[in-house]
Amino acid sequence: MIGRLNHIAIAVPDLAAAAARYAGPLGARVGVPQDLPEHGVTVIFVDLPNTRVELLHPLGAGSPIAGFLQRNPNGGIHHVCYEVDDIHAARDRLAGEGARILGDGTPRIGAHGKPVLFLHPGDFDGTLIELEQA
Repeated sequence: MIGRLNHIAIAVPDLAAAAARYAGPLGARVGVPQDLPEHGVTVIFVDLPNTRVELLHPLGAGSPIAGFLQRNPNGGIHHVCYEVDDIHAARDRLAGEGARILGDGTPRIGAHGKPVLFLHPGDFDGTLIELEQA
């Protein structure tokens, strides 16, 4: 059911410094910051030959990333995103197998302008999973 690895998301306490590390010492192509108020984050995508890294920073005090950074002040891997051909069919299949879909189960538009859903980390070996419509 899951397809290509779309990105690995890393929560960072300093977005500009993290972007500079990827662009400088690592020599990666780094995008521009994007505010996503509906998700409570500012993101920067780092393009790699085979996938992307998403640098996440809180956008406002109510951001879920703010809580993550309180527990992990140096930042860290937040989630892994996989593409699916049909996000509604994937949701229904996963829910039917007992997986917990976060939120109300309705896909929301993500950073790439495509529908996304998140799956509870307790159902996937402690890893928060994002599914994105391919």
